[in-house]
Amino acid sequence: MYNYLRYYFVRYNREQLNYASFSVVEKTTPKSKVLLNFRILTNWSLVSLALVKKENDSKVVDFVLLGLSSSWELQLFLFLLFLLFYLTIVLGNLLIVVTVRADAHLLQSPMYYFLGHLSFIDLCLSCVTVPKMLGDFLQQGKTISFSGCLAQIYFLHFLGASEMFLLTVMAYDRYVAICNPLHYLTVMNRQLCCQLVFACWCGGFIHSITQVILVIQLPFCGPNELDNFYCDVPQVIKLSCMDTYVIEVLMVSNSGLLSLVCFLVLLISYAVILLTLRTRFRQGQMKALSTCASHLTVVSLIFVPCVFIYLRPFCSFSVDKIVSVFYTVVTPMLNPLIYTLRNADMKKAMRKLRKKSCDILLSF
Repeated sequence: MYNYLRYYFVRYNREQLNYASFSVVEKTTPKSKVLLNFRILTNWSLVSLALVKKENDSKVVDFVLLGLSSSWELQLFLFLLFLLFYLTIVLGNLLIVVTVRADAHLLQSPMYYFLGHLSFIDLCLSCVTVPKMLGDFLQQGKTISFSGCLAQIYFLHFLGASEMFLLTVMAYDRYVAICNPLHYLTVMNRQLCCQLVFACWCGGFIHSITQVILVIQLPFCGPNELDNFYCDVPQVIKLSCMDTYVIEVLMVSNSGLLSLVCFLVLLISYAVILLTLRTRFRQGQMKALSTCASHLTVVSLIFVPCVFIYLRPFCSFSVDKIVSVFYTVVTPMLNPLIYTLRNADMKKAMRKLRKKSCDILLSF
């Protein structure tokens, strides 16, 4: 900073000397006023350009991702491990999406219609962070541009919030199916299902665009190292060179309360299901747990990490990276296993799809 000020001071004095000598020579000429104004404008233009260059040089144009480890041997092992996880995520969720779309019976069922959208969200969510992480494992410089960082934040929160809303809708679907089975198809008709899914996507868009608007207004002129393997709001906000207390409060009230409210609504919904079945049937609690166990497991896997990350002050903890891996990698990988291993209809539809695919291949 001292060198920059010294540079501007010397340059300004030099221009003043030029202006003084210029005015002595030209003061007797009739065009001295015009030339004097030109000299002043030129000097101010040079100073303005220098200030703009200094301001641009001080802005952060990219971020350095510290990743999960700095050891090359461990990074190679993590690359192979997460590559296996990523292939499992893509194949598992893609299989569910294709199975639901190919089976007319599953597609007409509201539960499987929502499940297809949930698998599509998990597939896209893993593509936001995992490919970049895999590439960083194989290179030394783990950087991401500012625009790329904003894109990660946008899609991460867009897909994450949409998934939370969709899980809340799926809880309502289970409530209607178990507590009001005679009117289930009447209440959960195709038009209502499409409207609910559309509302989930719109809610995710509004949430994510709010996050990006708050982040894009922050000045970044100091450190640029993110202690994570992807860009997220808590890590990025800590690098801002201004007081971010108000922004943090807005972020916590947006992301943290959103996760907590949806989680509480889900717990209340499943508690009502348990109480309803317990009063109607013998051993109803065990039946309810058997019916809703997969949904409760997925809800816990998704909401507990989100509440931990966003519903607290934005400070570093040693387990933050582990929780981030669990939220962005492990949960999308486990969802297909949870839904397919406990579901006879999905297994039957997958066997039909496999048989149909084999028949098509043999026909060639």
